[in-house]
Amino acid sequence: MSAKQAESVNRVNTYSEAFKQFICADWAPYPSARPSALPATASAARHRAALSAQFPGVRLVLPAGGLKPRNNDCDYRFRPDSAFAHLTGLGTDHEPNAVLVMEPTATGHDATLYFHPRVPRTDPEFYASSRYGEMWVGQRLSQDEMSALAALPCAVVETLPDVLAAAPVPTAVLREADADVAALVDQARGGQDDERDGALKVAASELRLIKDAFELSELRKACDLTASAFEAVVRDLGQAAKSPRGERWVEGVFGLHARHDGNAIGYDTIAAAGDHACTLHWIRNDGAIRPGELLLMDAGIEVDSLYTADITRTLPVGGRFTPAQRKVYDAVRAAQQAGIDAAKPGALFMDVHRAAVAVLADRFESWGILPVPAAEALAEDGGQWRRWMVHNTSHMLGLDVHDCAHALRENYRDGVLKPGMVLTVEPGAYFKSSDLAVPEELRGIGVRIEDDIAITETGCEILSDKLPREADDVEAWMAGLL
Repeated sequence: MSAKQAESVNRVNTYSEAFKQFICADWAPYPSARPSALPATASAARHRAALSAQFPGVRLVLPAGGLKPRNNDCDYRFRPDSAFAHLTGLGTDHEPNAVLVMEPTATGHDATLYFHPRVPRTDPEFYASSRYGEMWVGQRLSQDEMSALAALPCAVVETLPDVLAAAPVPTAVLREADADVAALVDQARGGQDDERDGALKVAASELRLIKDAFELSELRKACDLTASAFEAVVRDLGQAAKSPRGERWVEGVFGLHARHDGNAIGYDTIAAAGDHACTLHWIRNDGAIRPGELLLMDAGIEVDSLYTADITRTLPVGGRFTPAQRKVYDAVRAAQQAGIDAAKPGALFMDVHRAAVAVLADRFESWGILPVPAAEALAEDGGQWRRWMVHNTSHMLGLDVHDCAHALRENYRDGVLKPGMVLTVEPGAYFKSSDLAVPEELRGIGVRIEDDIAITETGCEILSDKLPREADDVEAWMAGLL
């Protein structure tokens, strides 16, 4: 017997007949009231209609995805695939292994949500299943309850293979969401992939480029909650500075608010103090927080509908910037404002980035650290400024922190900004402590300022407007919290 087999045997329980009879008896009936539909369901119905119009006559299969092992038999907390959430309105941890199927009709599509409903308490699953059992994971929804919650007809997911096999119509599946469901679809299609899969992947992503009123309200909520969590972090900076791993104290304070006020963090929190701020995706967060240094915090709360904020502030740990820190901070802030000013309908997506980095390149030239004039560095065959600002200034934001990732380049990176698009504006300047190309006073300083904006008919709205941006305002804000 292999070690793996032995391990599985050690996790299997046996039950006596006496126990089976006793465990199934004398339970109160389930509540008769059906839940109200989730707030996102009306928005999701509009999204389904828009997707339906792009795929006449094609069955669309969109899985939520399944639980993913963290280690051995312990799973990560479940979060549904973003396209599934966008098209069903199901957020939080709804619903592992569920599948949305849109069947083609003469006038569009009929949508059905396939999932695993709860079983009667007389079923062994009630007490024996660690995946679905009520004793293990809590009370599951019935078919009628899920239908009310999602405002969708529901069916039992175990019937899906027969449904796919019984009606051989052109079918597209969102493959990356669930490999097992993709395999079922392939089998129903005679063992072949279909080019429509790629088209569905792109369409589901591009469908999220323009946010509706509900989505914008959820993103405002996420930004407001995130601002409150930033305030809590500042209040606790003194305690964080006493810890040898103060970055994790900061991460923990933010995470506490994310779980209390929202669904979770929208992505791994970056709590980067001192030279760690010069590492763009510093998520180890194991360093100390020292007075006189900067703390770069990049974090966002994901609300129950799964829309997330993405905000960065760079804070002087003691509440006041040093002259060198302020010099870098003011340059980044000026670059950010140039990017925000460039964000308006009809502009190109990359115009925001170009406006921001033009300011940075000019500052770098004035500081004498660019080896060539700013104009030459900004030319296509230049790019020397990238030594200190290697990332793009913006990305789309929504259900994913980097939303719409599978949109075609001509509709995203090379595309035109339109009302309803939500993006970040986040320039930075990062001078590593080991960088001998800059003066010693700048080494170890990393600054990023990031806000979330929505393109409007006339310009843009700053969704994350509850947090200060100017250096003086940051110091005044911190003084009232420390």
